[in-house]
Amino acid sequence: MTGLARRVAAAGAAGCVLGGAVAVVVAVVAGPGPGLTGYVSEAGVAGSGYAPTYRAGVFALAAGLLLLAGALSAASRPAAVLLVAGSLCTLLSGAVTCSNGCPLPPFERATTADLVHGGASVLAVAVVVFAMIAVVLAPTAGTAPRRVAAVGALAALPLSAAVGLAMLLDGRGAVVGVLERLLLAETISWGLLTALLLTRARR
Repeated sequence: MTGLARRVAAAGAAGCVLGGAVAVVVAVVAGPGPGLTGYVSEAGVAGSGYAPTYRAGVFALAAGLLLLAGALSAASRPAAVLLVAGSLCTLLSGAVTCSNGCPLPPFERATTADLVHGGASVLAVAVVVFAMIAVVLAPTAGTAPRRVAAVGALAALPLSAAVGLAMLLDGRGAVVGVLERLLLAETISWGLLTALLLTRARR
């Protein structure tokens, strides 16, 4: 991929990430979900009036991750591979919707679709966080993207741990709801800012 192609991919990634984030936020805020006490994924439950908006947003985010992988392919192949995996997991998360309440163990009985959706969502966020670390470790990624990735990883790692512990110890509720939203906002912000920086890269 040439330098121009990578910059075009970065611009496309920025557009997809921003558009996808807006669509998901609209679905979560305007939809009939439980607010901060529930999962973001509840906006995409089948039958919800905003489910199509939510799923379109998730698919746009998946496309954004794939384009960002192309934009980063020359600077960090490990980060690009991780972002491709994150894109596929995000795509699966949007394609397989959870049931009402998006139940997950150990406190709730989950269906196969719930487990697939939940697992794909968790993996998507996890590999994006690892992609941040891969960018930090890539000298060819450039100073600004590496700094952004370092800040992103430092914020995402404790948030990820907190979400995992809260899900295991407390289950679905306000604590998990708020932490999940903070983690998603942080990872999306990293993707958007990194894509914007790469649109200006000349190497």
